[in-house]
Amino acid sequence: MTRIGILGSGEVGKTLAKGLKSHGYDVRIATRTGGKLDSFSAESGIPFGSLEHVAAWAEGIVLAVAGRGAKEALHEAGAANFAGKCVMDVTNPIEVSPPEDGVLRFFTGPNDSLMEQLQKEFPDAHFVKAFNSVGNARMVNPSYAGGPPTMFYCGNDPQAKQVVAGIISALGWEGWDMGTAKAARAIEPLCMLWCIPGFREHSWTHAFKILKG
Repeated sequence: MTRIGILGSGEVGKTLAKGLKSHGYDVRIATRTGGKLDSFSAESGIPFGSLEHVAAWAEGIVLAVAGRGAKEALHEAGAANFAGKCVMDVTNPIEVSPPEDGVLRFFTGPNDSLMEQLQKEFPDAHFVKAFNSVGNARMVNPSYAGGPPTMFYCGNDPQAKQVVAGIISALGWEGWDMGTAKAARAIEPLCMLWCIPGFREHSWTHAFKILKG
């Protein structure tokens, strides 16, 4: 898989678009807002288009919109345009309300996840959760004294997970397969944990790492 479409024109989407392009992927990025990506496209050389156009062109998708708008964005992209394709889901189910003592509020419960909801609504796509547990500034080629940090991922389709594992490795991370889509119930809240030092101590440079004995 070489053609990757980024659905989402925020900082996460732009960061992953540039990172993937720098590692040899053919990338396009989608936006709903005319003119929003003009300067980004000119600077990066990454073409942009509508959600529907980019999803149809791509061999694989990166879903990088706000979690509360994920379903709407995918419907706008057109379910037929990503049926049978790997959809790397970097979203988190964050509520609009502010954090409490540094802890974000989610609109999902402990026995559910946004990715499971998306997989149920779009059963023909192959969702894989990844890159939701770190800020965009550290997503591509992170450098730490302790070596590559760990990126947790999960999904139901083995081939789609292999695709995402390749992306994780290419962008400088150690991948850790956590199993089926149900594991997103544990992976998504890592966003909460990662953000606490940021909100409380203004520290946003950390990442998770598994240590094996």
